[in-house]
Amino acid sequence: MIRFYFILAFFLIALLNFFKAPSYHFWLLAIGVTELPFIFAAIAALLTVTGFWVNKYQLAGTILGLVTVIIFLSPIIRAYWIATDIKADMAAALSTKQSDDTPLSFSKLFKSAKNDPYKTIKYVQYQDTALNLDYYQSKASGKRPCVIVVHGGSWAGGDSKQLPELNTYLAERGYNVAAINYRMAPKYQTPAPVEDIQATIAYLNKHADELHIDTNEYVLLGRSAGAQIALLAAYTLHEPGLKGVVDFYGPADMVWGYSIRSNPLIMDSRKVMEDYIGGSYFKVPQKYVACSPLEFVSSKSVPTLIIHGENDVLVSREHSRRLNLKLEQNGIKHYWLRLPWATHGFDYNLNGPGGQLSTYAVVTFLNNITQK
Repeated sequence: MIRFYFILAFFLIALLNFFKAPSYHFWLLAIGVTELPFIFAAIAALLTVTGFWVNKYQLAGTILGLVTVIIFLSPIIRAYWIATDIKADMAAALSTKQSDDTPLSFSKLFKSAKNDPYKTIKYVQYQDTALNLDYYQSKASGKRPCVIVVHGGSWAGGDSKQLPELNTYLAERGYNVAAINYRMAPKYQTPAPVEDIQATIAYLNKHADELHIDTNEYVLLGRSAGAQIALLAAYTLHEPGLKGVVDFYGPADMVWGYSIRSNPLIMDSRKVMEDYIGGSYFKVPQKYVACSPLEFVSSKSVPTLIIHGENDVLVSREHSRRLNLKLEQNGIKHYWLRLPWATHGFDYNLNGPGGQLSTYAVVTFLNNITQK
């Protein structure tokens, strides 16, 4: 009987592969369930095989256990379906040849990602604060493109050391990476972080020779709140050397985002936005428009890569749908990678099903918009 209840509990946990997490801690669990599927599948399988030595409730528990194992493994199955089409889809969307890279490797699912050392540099000194960036030097020689990474954290938390494995991976693939810190809410409000990106580019341009940077080859990459900052900077700064922007599950329509409150058991989205923008939409509607990236998409906007999970509980995929539509209407080269099982922050495991596909998409995108 105890075995059956354990299997039932794991079955309910496995449903996070298909349904959105109902609370904060279930959201954290969902990241592990979807991006470390073998661990959960192995536990469920172990509980299932014990049924061969247990008489009571053996059949019901065994059947439920087998179903649970399959559900836990479903992100891998669905990732393989996406992997079969992503090469051709990205080639068509970006008007280029298919990449030779492998979108999904079974063996990598069991490996951990590398995290190489980096150099911390102060890139700007304001009157009341200084900001640093973590610089990952490209492993390739000569002047190389530079990816500027903007961390997430609801505009009020996080730092440049967030999810560093992708930075290391990109450096190994020939890109310089500058993971930046920026001024955060509630002390600082929009557009301060966009100004910090501008200060970052100014610093990198000034020190391009010593940092081996090709100043004509910048790409912005942001996650969550950092994606909103990166998108807004990409579409408003008009930096001549900026070649594109990568958006990991970012809020692109701040007006619509304020109108749809997120699950309060996970995050008070309106409070977060008010701290960053400086008041409610009803008090400062013009500021919500001014920091909505999709409001600034035009026929001259830079190429854009959008990556979003269908089960995101912090930033609705509707943001990405709206941004994708606006990019289509303006004829901007772009690609939207949809991950049906994934939730917010899925890419914490670079070698998970979502992590591998998103990394492939990022590298393919970078290779096609830069002259690396």
